Amino acid sequence: MKNIKSILLVIICILFVTISYAQRKNYKIKNGIGLQGGVTQFDILTDNFETKANTGFIAGMSASVDLPHRWYNVSYTMQLSQNHVDINASKIGHLTNEFVEYKMFTADISFLFHIKLISNNLTLDVGPMLQYNSELELKDESKEGYIITGYNSLLTEDIRKISNFNANGAVGLTLGVRRLFIRAQYIYGFTNMLGNLNKRDLNIGNSDKFKGNQSLMALTLNITL
Repeated sequence: MKNIKSILLVIICILFVTISYAQRKNYKIKNGIGLQGGVTQFDILTDNFETKANTGFIAGMSASVDLPHRWYNVSYTMQLSQNHVDINASKIGHLTNEFVEYKMFTADISFLFHIKLISNNLTLDVGPMLQYNSELELKDESKEGYIITGYNSLLTEDIRKISNFNANGAVGLTLGVRRLFIRAQYIYGFTNMLGNLNKRDLNIGNSDKFKGNQSLMALTLNITL
């Protein structure tokens, strides 16, 4: 009889532990769709040109997975943006220089990890990004024929055909409550955005290769549906 009681006690304990463990594993994973929009500040980090960052705009959507039992969440994000950058140049026959404004359309897709610093209210966001971007277009076509500063015959329209596909890394912070969040994000280009210019027969007067990396800051308002 004593052995039966002991066996029953062991069985009850095992069942209790098993049920408790199973209940702790019964987490509710939430999926969400988000919309976002905001402003950007874009620049090209290069020694070939004298550049100045300029502002643009960005919009996109995301599919997120909330993992309450993990120290991170994940999301897939697709963004469209129009970015602007200024490059120093001068009109032929003039000694004074001025910054000529270019614009560039981009579409990118990223996979982000959202590390929970304060639950879901403050997260550190990091992940890879693939980007397609258009050519560099002169915002004011009357600036065609200007000479890029530092060159004797390189014209403003000569540097339009930059590389169209680039790989980036993104890092940022997201702050908010419930369904409304503000995100500050920095995007750095790992690939040479100006690499395609090296394939063209440009009379640049020296043997320097074109090399430049994207640098973009984005501040967006995010709404989860």
